[in-house]
Amino acid sequence: MLCVDVERFDIRPALAHYAEHGYAKLGRVLGDEGLDALRERADDLMLGRVVHPGLFFQPDATTGRYEDAPLGLGWQGPSLDYRKLEKLEKDPRFLAWLENPLFERLARARIPGDIVLYRAILFHKGQAGGSNLPWHQDGGRLWGLTQEPELQLWTALDDAPEDGGCLEVIPGSHRGGLVTPLGGVVPPDAVAAADAEARAISLPVRAGEALLVHNHLWHRSGRGRPGLRRRAFSACYMDADVRCLRKKKAPRVFPPVFRR
Repeated sequence: MLCVDVERFDIRPALAHYAEHGYAKLGRVLGDEGLDALRERADDLMLGRVVHPGLFFQPDATTGRYEDAPLGLGWQGPSLDYRKLEKLEKDPRFLAWLENPLFERLARARIPGDIVLYRAILFHKGQAGGSNLPWHQDGGRLWGLTQEPELQLWTALDDAPEDGGCLEVIPGSHRGGLVTPLGGVVPPDAVAAADAEARAISLPVRAGEALLVHNHLWHRSGRGRPGLRRRAFSACYMDADVRCLRKKKAPRVFPPVFRR
């Protein structure tokens, strides 16, 4: 699925930029056949043509507002209007991509020892434009872990132009840690205090390009262009020693991906 030579691909500039700014562009790393395979599988899952028990589905908000996206509904029948799909490590095609040797090199450069997967997720903005996603951080008590993960690899399955649902980030914001212990959406007063609108930069990408994203980096995305879809796949990697803290349900067990 890779369209680059893994051994010759110099990961050092990307890792240095990621450490300093909280994100880095890898350029195009997913080839045409891989793109076709993952796009096809994403639609197969949303339309119920391929079924994996235990997948998580969230329908999108009809209003285009993140706050209105329904929670806890799960699968609602065949539709290309799901906002996100999780647990995609259950699917062989997505598993093959998140375990590719380039991603392994990047993950091993940041995470010592055995590496597990926190989540594998498809973010989708449908032809109606999907919904916005406000400034947020991926961590905190919402994630319920003994240690904060930091590394996500985000792959564009469709073009994500500047005015069509691309990621927006505040460079260096990861160095400040979590804004709130809970994590998730950054409160409006913190957004104003950080002068986020003036500091934000856009990261437009073409299909097949990938990004490194630090979990604590402030990031968001707007709605997509009407009539065009924006699918992106994100995998979050962490140390195998991290444990789930939840008590209302049995603690999660995280699937291994890269072993020493």
